[in-house]
Amino acid sequence: MMLSQEALNTLFNDARTHNRWLEKPVSDELLKQVYDLMKWAPTSANASPARIVFVRSAEQKEKLLACMSEGNLEKTKTAPVTAIIGMDMEFYEKLPQLFPHADARSWFAGNQPAIDATAFRNSSLQGAYLMLAARAVGLDCGPMSGFDADKLNAAFFGGSSVKVNFVCNLGYGDIAGVHPRLPRLSFDEACQIV
Repeated sequence: MMLSQEALNTLFNDARTHNRWLEKPVSDELLKQVYDLMKWAPTSANASPARIVFVRSAEQKEKLLACMSEGNLEKTKTAPVTAIIGMDMEFYEKLPQLFPHADARSWFAGNQPAIDATAFRNSSLQGAYLMLAARAVGLDCGPMSGFDADKLNAAFFGGSSVKVNFVCNLGYGDIAGVHPRLPRLSFDEACQIV
């Protein structure tokens, strides 16, 4: 079944990266709805390595701001919520639960290159799914990679097996802060059918 043009516009054609935010709160229920949508999207071996911290309180936002690059400070400060998309580097410990029909844990335990590639690739996918789910429920997104990963890991994931992948502001975007749309590569520039 093809989605309606309106739905396609919401998810892709009209979707923009937001840098300014309306002073409108995002509820816990809406964040749970975003997760409950994104969790069903595929990852390899159902690994599901993403671990997400939704930063909303003033105290936690101050900790986050200390980790952000200068260019990302104001938009992060004013965003109602900032999602830290982390990757569990011990995701394979959950594979007996998530992929019970095979010994998938053995594919990764002790194989650091496979762990690193799978955690990064699939948590990146899950972060993109989070953005699509957020857009689907009426939120806007502002993904970023400008931060000090070591500081952020210490502040939010210290003592755990989780490391940050990227950060994404969530809320109701102020269209006045959206930059003109940048060009994209055409199909022929980016794709081949062989």
